[in-house]
Amino acid sequence: MSALVQNDNYTIGQLTPSIVLYEPSFEGWLSAVFYVYANRLQEDASLKLTAQDCYIPSLIAQAISVATDADNAERVLVKLNSLLGRSGMRNILWGFLSEKDDIGTTLFRVVKYAIDYPSRNIMQDLGHLDVLELVQTVKSVGREKHRMEAFVRFEHTTDDIYFARVEPDFNVLPLIGEHFRQRYQDQHWAIYDLTRGYGIYYDKSNSTPTRPAPLQTITDLDDAVLRNPASIHSPDEQRYQKFWQGYFTNVNIKERKNPKLHRQYLPQRYWKYLSEKQVLPNAEHLQKRR
Repeated sequence: MSALVQNDNYTIGQLTPSIVLYEPSFEGWLSAVFYVYANRLQEDASLKLTAQDCYIPSLIAQAISVATDADNAERVLVKLNSLLGRSGMRNILWGFLSEKDDIGTTLFRVVKYAIDYPSRNIMQDLGHLDVLELVQTVKSVGREKHRMEAFVRFEHTTDDIYFARVEPDFNVLPLIGEHFRQRYQDQHWAIYDLTRGYGIYYDKSNSTPTRPAPLQTITDLDDAVLRNPASIHSPDEQRYQKFWQGYFTNVNIKERKNPKLHRQYLPQRYWKYLSEKQVLPNAEHLQKRR
């Protein structure tokens, strides 16, 4: 400690950063990885990569913000693709979309492991704690992706757009868009993530006989519509919902109800956006008639 005090060249501004902040995007994280290697910080065991919108300032740790650089991000992406291949890059991307706390650091440690051992199939090494955490995270993201593809409920609007609201645990909209784009090429539809404040929109008028239209990103929807989508329902939408609720009620066998198993396959957090789980006014149509 005395030697440190005697060093006249030591200043706070010369502290090595222990936290690298990146803009909250995949390109932002790739840019941060480039910065770490360009400044030879990769051997610092305490180094963390954190999204700027998740950072809580600290009086102890030194942090530095890294701007997104498309060229640097591309260089890192090409390098990682050569090391990890398609399946490895899928794990990296899906892990990033989990938005878990400290995922930027976990992904960086996995990347460092791959760079340090380029001939090793690191994604199979579940003895490495960061690889294990990433693999488990990817499984969770994949499960949420599958549930979103199954449980999304579209509602027909007066603008002839089929609109759905979702609140997934992870940022899976980039993963489910292609599923719906291939299956609903003859309709206008949109899926909006209420938690993250953005959605995807498919405009069938931009499609061709050989290729579906590209997906578009939408933001800043009317809050009143998001809170009360019934205000823009088409005249037939309420009737469609009544028919579906009536069917759902009448095919149910009371003696075989298993609520625990039902919630296992259809978690309750999804129910508020499923029309069959809602009870509409004047619901005589739900009564069984046998």
